[in-house]
Amino acid sequence: MSDATVSNATIRAEEAAHFGTLAQDWWDPKGRSAMLHRLNPVRLGFIREAVDGHWGGDINAIKPLAGKRALDVGCGAGLLCEPLARLGADMTGVDAAEENVAVAAAHAAGSGLPIAYSAGELGGLGLGRFDLVTAMEVIEHVADKQAFVHQLADHLAPGGLLILSTPNRTAASRLLLVEGAEALGMVPRGTHHWDDFVTPEELCDLLRAAGLDVTALTGIAFSPSKGLHLSDDLALNYILTAQSAPQ
Repeated sequence: MSDATVSNATIRAEEAAHFGTLAQDWWDPKGRSAMLHRLNPVRLGFIREAVDGHWGGDINAIKPLAGKRALDVGCGAGLLCEPLARLGADMTGVDAAEENVAVAAAHAAGSGLPIAYSAGELGGLGLGRFDLVTAMEVIEHVADKQAFVHQLADHLAPGGLLILSTPNRTAASRLLLVEGAEALGMVPRGTHHWDDFVTPEELCDLLRAAGLDVTALTGIAFSPSKGLHLSDDLALNYILTAQSAPQ
């Protein structure tokens, strides 16, 4: 599934440094990563439904990922890794910033969760393949989006499930995520670069080029009454599932 012409260099040093500065208060729900704490339950709801649907599991099972290897790419300080581990996954997290990985490992140890963390370029870590691969709010930060998607595909086991979320490149996302959220201090300044946002059409094309089929696509919207929630509205943010295309 690899494309030999694709560079392995996906990490932007300035992006890794920016997120590394957030490491120490990543787990503070009122800190600089507060928006991720609000977003995480929405993403987890989507992931749980996707996992149950993909593997035909019991929707009432406490550990639907038992016996499965899972990889979270761009894991930060482990905000998604820990709930996935609690769902039974043999969990691995990868991040570009060593500061994030150190905080993630310490927090997991304190929580009694055996999560393996690594820092560095995904393609050079030799981690093998996984049943579930996630990359949440990551692709908009990488240097080479095509290379990044190929790396994700290369780490997906046959019959595996890939889940990605990212902001859409629209007028609404520019207003709310960049000009609004950063100006109001809801997101640290410099977190988002609107020109790097990826539209659903662009991401689907990248996934198809990596040999994957998109199987579900849902928006993540915001309203004063509901807060962040899954929606048919893709204008702000979206989350999708993909799997290996039939041979």
